[in-house]
Amino acid sequence: MWSQDRASQGLGMRLDDVGPGRSQLSMVVTEAMVNGHDVCHGGFVAALADSAFAFACNTYDEVTVAAGFDITFLSPVKLGEEIVARAREVARRGRSGLYDVTVSRSRQDGAVVAEFRGRSRSLGRPLLGARGVQ
Repeated sequence: MWSQDRASQGLGMRLDDVGPGRSQLSMVVTEAMVNGHDVCHGGFVAALADSAFAFACNTYDEVTVAAGFDITFLSPVKLGEEIVARAREVARRGRSGLYDVTVSRSRQDGAVVAEFRGRSRSLGRPLLGARGVQ
């Protein structure tokens, strides 16, 4: 899945860790991500969290997509800061799943900058390749 994810890679995200029901991605905030308030646009923080969610819920070699998500922004992120999204499975029943993602600064104070909750739905077909997240 990672090798085909042009969106995440295009934003400079790195897949740092992945395992059953979990993942970790990181990203450095670039000039193109800064809004008129001189902080990272929330859409980029959400995109990082959403990508971590996607990798966590696709670790079972079955195509799984987002059914929806909510995000709460807690602290602004500045140009040049690296943020890390850590996703973990909360529940998985049948074709539905629930995942929490915490986004925090990787350096400085390590503060949590956003909390994300994603709802997934399996489409019931296998991912291409031996392991879906490669």
